[in-house]
Amino acid sequence: MHIFQIRKWILESPPIEWAILQLRELLIGALRQGPIPEHVAFVMDGNRRFAKSHRMETVEGHNLGFEALAKVLEVCYKTGVKVVTVYAFSIENFKRSKYEVDGLMDMAKVKLAQLLQHGDLLDRYGVRIRVLGQRELIKPDLLADIDRATELTSRNGDAILNVCFPYTSHDEITTAVRNTVIDYSEPLPVHQRPFSESHIKHTIRSRHLSVQASRIRERSKSPSSRGESDVEDISSSSSTTALNPDSPPTTIHTSLEKEHDDDDSDSEIRSKYPDPESITPEILNDHMYTAGLPPLELLVRTSGVERLSDFMLWQCHEHTDIVFLKCLWPEFDLWQFLPVLVEWQWRRKKDAERERVAMATAARRSVKAKAT
Repeated sequence: MHIFQIRKWILESPPIEWAILQLRELLIGALRQGPIPEHVAFVMDGNRRFAKSHRMETVEGHNLGFEALAKVLEVCYKTGVKVVTVYAFSIENFKRSKYEVDGLMDMAKVKLAQLLQHGDLLDRYGVRIRVLGQRELIKPDLLADIDRATELTSRNGDAILNVCFPYTSHDEITTAVRNTVIDYSEPLPVHQRPFSESHIKHTIRSRHLSVQASRIRERSKSPSSRGESDVEDISSSSSTTALNPDSPPTTIHTSLEKEHDDDDSDSEIRSKYPDPESITPEILNDHMYTAGLPPLELLVRTSGVERLSDFMLWQCHEHTDIVFLKCLWPEFDLWQFLPVLVEWQWRRKKDAERERVAMATAARRSVKAKAT
């Protein structure tokens, strides 16, 4: 009998299982006393290597990976995590053998059905399932099951399970940019256009040209007088004559008016559409698959590979803790996840302490400045 199977048999024996369950509940209760990340993501890597090292079929390795996911989800939701995002299937995985791809699709269908039939985990924690990715790449029968699962859990709102299937971050960002362009190609309703730097410059320039054109129009209607106005008329007349001796002095006035009218026409066209300068990271974030969700605070990848593999590139920010573990995904459980959560809590407490010290220092300096 293989070592892995012996270990599994021992851990599943009633006395050992009861003792582990009690210890597990105790540890989870201790974790809940500290800060908990609201959004956690997992790159479930290592299923194939685990199957190969244990002389199993590749599909069986993925099957054990799903069992590990169910255990980790319960730990997450029990400790208070609100959103869990898992990298279930990359668009790049379609390049694998047809046998493996078909096996993964069939397994996804079976496991989705199991979640719905024995959905005590989802119901207990009020989990809503969301599938993120390119729907058109999914087989119709599997897509129907996905829609049914999302519909059945749509009333749950306490927690969220994002299943990225099939997904790549590049595709998500491209889709978000495309949808933003589509939105900004739609005419605005009749209301005042929001301020922007280019709009302000254009308004100032238009007013300046309007004033200049009005002055030239007044000069062309009234005879020029002596003194200072003669100097202005001479310079204006000489410049006009130098440009075109046969044209009257109103040539400049006409060209300015035409340019001003063209600017007004361009301004009218631009005012009908959203200003591209108003596009911000927040606008793009609203077009991502994770729009409206808490920011990503913790990302964990198993199998010892230290790269993101085109996963959650946009969502990772300066406060996201990225952890790479050497264990394979089917081996990942509370005992591997516990040190990660404890270290995350320790870092957050240190950051909060550092922030309190900085605020206290700033307050003291402010008091000293007022006293002097």
